[in-house]
Amino acid sequence: MKKIAITTTSFGEYDKTPLNNLRSAGLDVILNPFGRKLTKKETVEICRDAIGIIAGTEILDAAVLKELRYLQVISRCGTGLDNIDLNAAGRIGIVVFNTPNSPTLAVAELTVGLILNLLRQVSLMDRELHIGVWQKRMGNLLSGKKVGIIGFGRIGRKVSKLLSPFNCEINYYDIRKDIERENWVCRIEFNKLLEISDIITIHISSGDKVLGRDEIRLMKKGSWLINVSRSFAVVENALYKAIKEGHLSGAAIDVFEQEPYNGSLRELDKVILTPHIGSYAKESRIEMETEAVKNLLNGLRS
Repeated sequence: MKKIAITTTSFGEYDKTPLNNLRSAGLDVILNPFGRKLTKKETVEICRDAIGIIAGTEILDAAVLKELRYLQVISRCGTGLDNIDLNAAGRIGIVVFNTPNSPTLAVAELTVGLILNLLRQVSLMDRELHIGVWQKRMGNLLSGKKVGIIGFGRIGRKVSKLLSPFNCEINYYDIRKDIERENWVCRIEFNKLLEISDIITIHISSGDKVLGRDEIRLMKKGSWLINVSRSFAVVENALYKAIKEGHLSGAAIDVFEQEPYNGSLRELDKVILTPHIGSYAKESRIEMETEAVKNLLNGLRS
């Protein structure tokens, strides 16, 4: 029986239909037994005999792909493809898919939730109250703030739409100058966006650095940062120093270079940390898994 490896940390937990669709197609399904991101060695071991992979965020570079002799299709359950060596896959003849639409609303809603949480310091007061500290902390309104969106693709545009009723001034920067936009947002240059924004939220699709020490120093004093996009987008040590010294009021981070995360940002009360949950809404997750299976089956048939 032909084998399919599913390397995401969880799959089919809320709806078995995607798994049943694979099995109904006569495929033997191998699930990730660790419930976490796989190492390269583990990926090779689990996927060695597979003709298809429904992939998470594990590294599928040239060295890993070379070991997977039977692999025909990679169906990424998610948007980002920066963990996959697309050039190597193309040379070998492996077809690669992703699910760019399914996570959009989940990530955008999480972004807005984190913004409100940061401004009102909800998580900090919750932690304090759980240990017996009754302290009312003064927060800030989202209304009237200048929000800067870096990356104006599907998720960036959805964030702008969700924020539009909050009476914010919404600006964005994207490397594409001719991008379709709504009439309530304005494109401005990158440095200007950093200088004037009360809130910066990152929604890029590449693994490039966006905010290092110099860029963070350009950010408006007392502003907030949200990154639910790519781990490499923000230099952690520079962010830590900026918050520790009071240049930034706080940050919310959902993506990390090393996961599970064990870094210095855990020391800061004004930082909200979440374990890479951008797409972790039941409805979106089911849609992603369904689409990933459909892509895989279509790829195997072609």
